[in-house]
Amino acid sequence: MSLTAAQHRAWLTEQDCDLGVLRSLVERTTDITAYPHASTVESNILVYDSERLRAAGAGRDVRAELVRALTDGPGIAVFRGAFPEAAVDRLTGVFEALMGEQRASGADAGDHFATPGANDRVWNALEKAALYDPEVFADYYASDVLALVSAAWLGPGYQVTSQVNVVNPGGAAQTAHRDYHLGFLSNEAAAAYPAHVHRLSPVLTLQGAVAHCDMPVESGPTLYLPYSQTYEPGYLAWRLPEFQAYFKAHHVQLPLAKGDAVFFNPAVFHAAGTNRTLDVRRVANLLQVSSAFGRAMETVDREAVANAVFPVLRRRRAEGVGEEWLEHVIAASAEGYPFPTNLDSDPPVDGLAPPSQADVVRRALHEDWTPRALRDELRAATVRRES
Repeated sequence: MSLTAAQHRAWLTEQDCDLGVLRSLVERTTDITAYPHASTVESNILVYDSERLRAAGAGRDVRAELVRALTDGPGIAVFRGAFPEAAVDRLTGVFEALMGEQRASGADAGDHFATPGANDRVWNALEKAALYDPEVFADYYASDVLALVSAAWLGPGYQVTSQVNVVNPGGAAQTAHRDYHLGFLSNEAAAAYPAHVHRLSPVLTLQGAVAHCDMPVESGPTLYLPYSQTYEPGYLAWRLPEFQAYFKAHHVQLPLAKGDAVFFNPAVFHAAGTNRTLDVRRVANLLQVSSAFGRAMETVDREAVANAVFPVLRRRRAEGVGEEWLEHVIAASAEGYPFPTNLDSDPPVDGLAPPSQADVVRRALHEDWTPRALRDELRAATVRRES
């Protein structure tokens, strides 16, 4: 069946999975002239210099280019120097402390698409890092590149989650896959969703990874199949042997330096690579950013995160830090969308929706509330939302 015919079907099945169609979509060359803000193309992947991007600003032309890159383009973009090395090193120290506590407790973190126990994981690292060291959290998540790409792909009110993944020397590669939402379902379960939901799922999430160490190819940075996000039946195809074999033969892989970030459409076929080194613990902060209109994979106590980070925001604002810095940290910590709520006890006041958690934090900053005042208001707001 042709791709055009498949696109007009209400439902997709494994019978729609044609390797020839996938090949026709992915066997092409990325034209850098179509992406004027990119610095280069490496292995068919767009590479942006973060300083150059900052100089260009966060205007609609830049955001539109990033959307094209993730939608119809290769589906993957690397941002060199996206996070300051000092902030990365400090957060790595927090991650190591959290992993040490986890090992001491005897907890097994498990894994997705890899053998449980082979790697070191910290789930819900966003909340755990904020509570462990809110100062480090704020300096890290003030990243303008994270805010730029997240807002470009998802719009306002996005929700950041974080999972730390350490692939130890000898750690084997993951199997090729697509990611959350539909990528976490069996083929039978995914096929129960109509075709338009298969097209919707990728725009509800942005996948990202920040390199917390230098990652030569030998250490196994992520393997990608550029343009594979354009293959509509991909959520039903990635498990099939012929598609796995094609990925194995045609994937690409880029080395990353500490502080580099890669963001990609979750429908791109991808997999963590094998760490063939003897001495590199490949440390990545895996970022999964969700649309305000979608469900994040992890439960995050954003009330606790906002309360932990607020004293840092309040002090930095008094010291003269810019509003953009504050906004980036608020977006990464507080809930930016006011629903779901209980409209009996939490009715809209000045519009169609009550204030979001992020709105409350902004008000607290501008009115110079005490941390206790914010804590009380956030708690009251949470109670009002309950059924």
